Amino acid sequence: MDSRTAFCCALLLVALLPLSANTSSKLYIVYMGEKKHDDPSVVIASHHDILTSVLGSKDEALRSIVYSYKHGFSGFAVMLTKSQAEAFYLHDSHKLINMSECIWPESRSFDDNGYGPVPARWKGKCQTSHEFNATSCNKKVIGARWYSQGSSPALLKGNYKSPRDFNGHGTHVASTIAGGEVQGVSYGSLAMGVARGGAPRARLGIYKACWVGGCPDAAVLAAIGDAIYDGVDVMSLSIGSVGKEIPGTLHAVQRGTSVVFSGGNDGPVPQTVTNAEPWVTTVAASTIDRSFPTLISIGNKEKLVGQSLNYNAAMNNSGFQDLVHVLSPGSHHAPKQALPLTIKTTVEAGAMGLIFAQYTANNLDNLAGCKGFMPCALVDFEIAHRIYFYWEMTENPVVKVSPAVSIVGNGVLSPRIASFSSIGPSMLFPSILKPDITAPGVSILVASGSSYAFRSGTSMACPHVSAVTALLKSVHPDWSPAMIKSAIVTTAYVTDHFGMPIQAEGVPRKLADPFDFGGGHMNPDRAVDPGLVYDVDAREYNKTAASPTTSILTSHPSPCRTSRTLSCFSALLLMLGQRSNTSFSC
Repeated sequence: MDSRTAFCCALLLVALLPLSANTSSKLYIVYMGEKKHDDPSVVIASHHDILTSVLGSKDEALRSIVYSYKHGFSGFAVMLTKSQAEAFYLHDSHKLINMSECIWPESRSFDDNGYGPVPARWKGKCQTSHEFNATSCNKKVIGARWYSQGSSPALLKGNYKSPRDFNGHGTHVASTIAGGEVQGVSYGSLAMGVARGGAPRARLGIYKACWVGGCPDAAVLAAIGDAIYDGVDVMSLSIGSVGKEIPGTLHAVQRGTSVVFSGGNDGPVPQTVTNAEPWVTTVAASTIDRSFPTLISIGNKEKLVGQSLNYNAAMNNSGFQDLVHVLSPGSHHAPKQALPLTIKTTVEAGAMGLIFAQYTANNLDNLAGCKGFMPCALVDFEIAHRIYFYWEMTENPVVKVSPAVSIVGNGVLSPRIASFSSIGPSMLFPSILKPDITAPGVSILVASGSSYAFRSGTSMACPHVSAVTALLKSVHPDWSPAMIKSAIVTTAYVTDHFGMPIQAEGVPRKLADPFDFGGGHMNPDRAVDPGLVYDVDAREYNKTAASPTTSILTSHPSPCRTSRTLSCFSALLLMLGQRSNTSFSC
């Protein structure tokens, strides 16, 4: 029996961009679930027929349609007025997040030396355009698409109108999954070593559905459909928004494609985990066994320790500097924007350095903003209080920040669940334990744009699991997505390097539990031979997709029980697994 059991028609909303010529029209998505014909032309014709019946004219239908989703599932994106949309039981809502993606193909991590021909089963293409030509793809990056139809000029302004990466996020994710081995990578002189992805011999297909101004839902769904058609083995999606899920991924899983999602960066608040569908692997973020301590000496001869990325000794050789301003360190989490804004203000003020207090001092990404200007250090609130009281009790307080050093190994307490990592249970699927697993996601140093940079987030943890998923698919090509997920989750560990229970860096710190890390921290070596794996008939997922919990998310009645809103995401990066030269290192 065909396992691709048909979905009932689900009409879902999404509506984003007004037409410049007709401000009463907006972009809507009509998601119809499983396609009823294998011939794409027949599916497209059915979309035209539906639109013609609503708009009254085939010419009007052809002018209004933006995308036809004809490969992995059926549906279309169309420009409609409010009254026309009501005929589809749709409602409008703005759903954009400010992220931009894709890939910087010149990065050394994507070199294709030693690769054989592109697999014959691959149906993808290399879509060329602005600063992205045919040579940007190779035997490593075997496909690249981008999606701008239906997007406003304002959304596209300042972006590369091509698959080229704009802000480094997509390149970082891609190189974490499948970056080739690059010697001598470091941040300045810190973290010197070899950079490589978790599945370094895998090939990459790139799908750019987002722009600096946001992620049109119509483009996102088009990217998913193309990826299914192209023949990817693993979808790695470092995206998400609380309370929104992506329905097209179920069609991918029903066709044997594993789907891995980031779990969100809205922790440590409960019920913030996103991308919680039972058929996908949802990933939390944890720390790694590496730190960058820096010595902070104050005028009373006390020596304190913080974390920094200060590698330029010349910036620290001027000796002790006056402490010119100290704020009370406070007792709660600063807003996420506090550190970058403080760095910007401090640089503009001409300060000689910055010491910033936050609850956890191991998320160093934003300190890159200090590079070349001044030494910056992060401290916890205990250290901050000591500096503050020194300031209060001293007439001419002074301080010196020394260059950082790299420490790797058992001397660093890890892993710990990152304070930003979203926590379960899911609001949409409360009966499903999420996240599924945790993986490294704090201060990960890999390719970012044309260079190498630290980044933190569940976006960085997700590709670690995607890489292991690809490796397992290579070793066990007969395993279903559910079996691969089972192997990863059931072989995870729940203790740190000292044999103690993993901690969660919440407020306050606590012992981590399954709502923090699912099955625990990923263990690639054990996942290869788990002893037992659990399978799920893909048709069983339809019961969850049609649950009352998800059907309440649309504001209008639908003739089917599978209505759900569509999530926006920053990019869709997919990987075609290599069937040989497998390595298990993450």
